[in-house]
Amino acid sequence: MNRLASLSTSLQSSPQSRVVLATLNAKYIHASLGLRCLLANLDVHGGAGLRAQTQLREFVIGQPATRIVEDLLALEPEVIGLGIYIWNVVETTQVVRLLKTLRPDIRIVLGGPEVSHEVEQQEICRLADHVVTGWGDVSFPKLCRALLDGPRPLMKVITGEQPALSELALPYQDYTADDLAQRLLYVEASRGCPFKCEFCLSSLDKTAWAFDLDVFMAEMEALYRRGARNFKFVDRTFNLKIDNSVRILQFFLDRLQETPDVFVHFEVVPDSLPDRLKELIAQFPAGALQFEVGIQSFNPEVQQRISRKQDNSKTADNLRWLVGQSQAHVHADLIFGLPGETLASFAEGFDRLYELAPHEIQFGVLKRLRGTPITRHTADFAMLYDPQTPYTILQNSTVDFLTMQRVKRFARYWEMVANSGRFALGLKLLLEPGSAFQHCLNFSDWLWQTTGKTHEFAYEKLVDLLFEHLTQIRALAAPDVCAALLADYQASGARGRPACLAAVLAGLQKTPSLGVEKHRAERQGRHLSQQQSLRGEIQKAAAAA
Repeated sequence: MNRLASLSTSLQSSPQSRVVLATLNAKYIHASLGLRCLLANLDVHGGAGLRAQTQLREFVIGQPATRIVEDLLALEPEVIGLGIYIWNVVETTQVVRLLKTLRPDIRIVLGGPEVSHEVEQQEICRLADHVVTGWGDVSFPKLCRALLDGPRPLMKVITGEQPALSELALPYQDYTADDLAQRLLYVEASRGCPFKCEFCLSSLDKTAWAFDLDVFMAEMEALYRRGARNFKFVDRTFNLKIDNSVRILQFFLDRLQETPDVFVHFEVVPDSLPDRLKELIAQFPAGALQFEVGIQSFNPEVQQRISRKQDNSKTADNLRWLVGQSQAHVHADLIFGLPGETLASFAEGFDRLYELAPHEIQFGVLKRLRGTPITRHTADFAMLYDPQTPYTILQNSTVDFLTMQRVKRFARYWEMVANSGRFALGLKLLLEPGSAFQHCLNFSDWLWQTTGKTHEFAYEKLVDLLFEHLTQIRALAAPDVCAALLADYQASGARGRPACLAAVLAGLQKTPSLGVEKHRAERQGRHLSQQQSLRGEIQKAAAAA
């Protein structure tokens, strides 16, 4: 509650602001880079004095819309700019409804990826006064100046102007001391992406543009000196320009010599890992470096169909090296539901990825992001999507609805059992030998039939269910299963007593198994345990964001 309260302004202490920049973040730990980019460029592109009349407010999607509106109106704004994303559009629509009901005179301006495409189809866009599509760094400040001082624009939809990056002020001084201490800091050394993967909005970019590296590194140094220790790079292709990647990695490696708790997250192209990068990566200690590796599919036909260029052999070699020869935490992504992908072909790719042993497999189901070229396959592959956010695929010509539902449950259970980091030894029993995908799918089907739930599992209950499945369905030896789950349970730090372990726990002293702790640290890293500190929470958020 303290964190939520700190996001919004108290009614008694809120100074008046003519402009308010606001968004609803998915979690408190996320800090909006987009809003800070707008804030940093208000005076540059909107004229001197505009920033002094503007305040930034961040909320969380779990907060009541009435409370958010109350806090916004307490600032007595004339213009409210709202950042709209796939995860907050439903909640923000209600905020806009209330604002326009209570104060129709306030100009509501929307921006962000969710409202940059298919504008005419969205209720939130109909409610708002203006929508800035695409880049807002220049166009939003200009619009604010016009709304405040005139002449007011006649056009509702304003196509964002894309300037040279050298014309933009960088936003990093607008991270507060609280942000640096408690939240994940998003930074960007470049924008755009040269690749054309059709499920991604970055496929609309013609290329990638890099910020001046000297200027950017000076900003990173300033953040570090102010106390920043957690950095998530939002660059779609961090290792696109190797010279820049080397310099950035060396910067953080040098800072680790001063402060051992630096953590950096990068998204990398999986089939490009030259020796110059490997030499630096190998020097990072455990818990300092995290890579998000987008695999998405190992099926060459599917890759070609969605315009994804990927050398699968090099990708496998690089993953093998990262896991075996570095201490970086490797988070690999797969997408189910791509056009032409079957359950069998996806299972084959999943098993291939599992054998490469990344520390975490983030298994997602295809979403139709507004504006993405994936829609060109809708007719040929009978692709049907949920009309409500997050626009998840419902079925297609190769995967029917019932199978899609099975796989969605699989993804949820995988997150609870595999990615939670609490079942290092139990997971090995569950997934081996044979097809890891099929074993987990069987467990998923059984768990759904047994419980009818995909959420709200107490950890102790999940231990008992896994024990029951492994001993009764898989017919594994009960003593072996009990030993593995006991070691996992002790390593987790949990204090309850699962029924399957009650007798043995009653006879043991409450001392953790050092051997299992070591294995667990090597397998999942410090950031995966639910019992971790804020640092661990930040690292988990970096992988999920």
